Amino acid sequence: MIGFSACGGGHLADYSARVAGTVITSIEQLRELIGEPSKLVAEKAIDHIDPESRRFIEGSPFFVLATSAADGSCDVSPRGDPPGSVLVLDERTIAFGDRKGNRRLDSLRNILTQPQVGMLFLVPGMGETIRLNGTARIVRDAPYADRLTVRGVRPELTIEISVVELYLHCAKAFKRSALWDPDSWPGRGEVPTGGQLLRSQGEYAESATELDDYLTKSYRTTMY
Repeated sequence: MIGFSACGGGHLADYSARVAGTVITSIEQLRELIGEPSKLVAEKAIDHIDPESRRFIEGSPFFVLATSAADGSCDVSPRGDPPGSVLVLDERTIAFGDRKGNRRLDSLRNILTQPQVGMLFLVPGMGETIRLNGTARIVRDAPYADRLTVRGVRPELTIEISVVELYLHCAKAFKRSALWDPDSWPGRGEVPTGGQLLRSQGEYAESATELDDYLTKSYRTTMY
């Protein structure tokens, strides 16, 4: 069986070359270059979940969760489930189930020491997103966990987020990237497969094709 605890290929050598340019070190320098936001943008954040944002969150099948550790290191974790799998418990609280993963516990370990989190909710085909910042806690056997059952699997752990800040993020990034336009998607072979990435990042006896086969099997058998 392929193990994902294999040692990596070693750290890259320290890169000490400097690039030309001026390093920005203050908010004053940034404002001089970029200017001030409009009143609409500056005041758009709210401290609760409004009715339309609730509809958006409940209709979102995918979000990313940003956490940080006590040493300042950061982690961003993709999370996906059928729409409705993020519960809006009230106008200031949401919850979602912790699904099977790689057992590194990056997000959960960070939440234990630094509960502040950031979230970005996406809806396929839509450029606008919802950004939510809040404080998180990990709950075992939550009373609402049955509502988070997918394919007969009830999550033992859930994450509750108390909302601190919520706002709409515009669609410019999605329009620039043409993310939802199939004509912009790369063809087969233009980007590496999961197996090729693993081979590049670590030392495995298996070929990239064998690693791809392993990943495909794991997606079928350990999704929930």
